[in-house]
Formats: sequence, C-alpha cells, structure tokens
Amino acid sequence: MPLPFLTADRAFEATSDDLALPFDDHDRWRRPYRPGPWRVSAAALTLLIASFMLLATLVIALAGTLPAAAVCLAAAALVIALALRLLRVGAWVSRHGVRQVRFFRTVTVPWARTSSLRTVQQPVRWLGMPRTVQGQALLLVRRGGGEPLTLLTDHNADFLARVEAFDRAADSVGAWNAEYAPAS
Repeated sequence: MPLPFLTADRAFEATSDDLALPFDDHDRWRRPYRPGPWRVSAAALTLLIASFMLLATLVIALAGTLPAAAVCLAAAALVIALALRLLRVGAWVSRHGVRQVRFFRTVTVPWARTSSLRTVQQPVRWLGMPRTVQGQALLLVRRGGGEPLTLLTDHNADFLARVEAFDRAADSVGAWNAEYAPAS
C-alpha cells in the first residue's frame, strides 16, 4: 500500500511554478540561518535554571513569605528574559537592511548605506569571549567609511564547528545584499 503523504517527491510535483510561499514576507526581519547548537544549549540551560527558580518561588510562597517569593519571581523573570535575548542574538535581514543583534546592543544598517559585504580571514572571538582565534568573519563595510561591522564569525555560538553552515549563512546574507543594496 503506497503512502504518498509520507514522500517528499509529491510536494515537488505539485508545485511546478515559482510562487513565493505565503510566509515568505521580505518586510519582516528574519535570521537567514538556524541558531547553532551552542546558542540553543546555553538558552536551554538558562531556562532550566529559571524553572528551578520558579519552583523555589512556589516553595517560598507556600511557606508564607510573600516578599521573598516576589524577589525570587522577579529574578526568575530576569533569567527568562536573558535566555530569550540570547536566542535573538545574531544577524537578521529584511528588505530594509541588515540588523546585528548583540546581547546588550542592536545595530541596524539600511541596504542603501552598505558599501560591500565580504568574508575575511582574521582573528575572531571564540564563543564571544575575550580569547581570539584565527577564523573567518563576514564583514559589512558601510558607505562613508567607519569601522566595518562584523556580522558573523565561524567561531561564534551559531557556527562553532559548523563551517558549512557559516558558508551558507554568509552566502544567504550576501544574496540579500545583492538583491536589495543599490548598485554602486
């Protein structure tokens, strides 16, 4: 008994035209790559710590000390917010430009202000720590000079030990740049 709903080739036969998918909205900010295992693991561990903090909040509240429970609840909410921010860190693209989200700061550069986008060999930070190693970085050079913006490195939490994923992500950001940046 054939099970056509389990095969991948049925979907390719059904769509012969190149229409954009309904969720393919280029005005929304999107990450052109999947978050890496190091980033997801760190966020999961942080959320696990937050769950223990919430359990402690429940125990403290049942013991009858509500001000201490409120402090513990606020600390757990802060840890959850930090975990969610950790998942948002990275490069995001849209029709409007490229956005580099860091843990404490976000920089948005419109495509009209980009001069070039290139991959270079340089010392890069290992997992965002002060230690540097030799690696690849995707640099965005802005019009009018200034310091180049490092969008991605092959040693950050998304691409550590995943060189192919770094190359695909750099190519994807380059494709967005080629599509929306004005010709110079």
